[in-house]
Amino acid sequence: MTSSHHVLVTSAQLGQMLQATRKARRMSQAMLASRIGLSQSRVSHLELNAEDLSAEQLLTWCSALGLELSLGPRGAQAPAATKADW
Repeated sequence: MTSSHHVLVTSAQLGQMLQATRKARRMSQAMLASRIGLSQSRVSHLELNAEDLSAEQLLTWCSALGLELSLGPRGAQAPAATKADW
């Protein structure tokens, strides 16, 4: 499995990433909404207005899509995954 990391610096990029990942997982907004305890209309709103996401919602959303959130200094490379990370 190929690992892909994306550097996001705006809330618009975050919303686009969350939406693209949801679609890549062939998950409708309604399906995601039921998994994370929100309404479909709220999922739609948050994909377009990611600045309104709470930290708790973002972490729950990432978990539902099989994403992990990683923070670090700007410009730093993500460490390569090792077998111990699996």
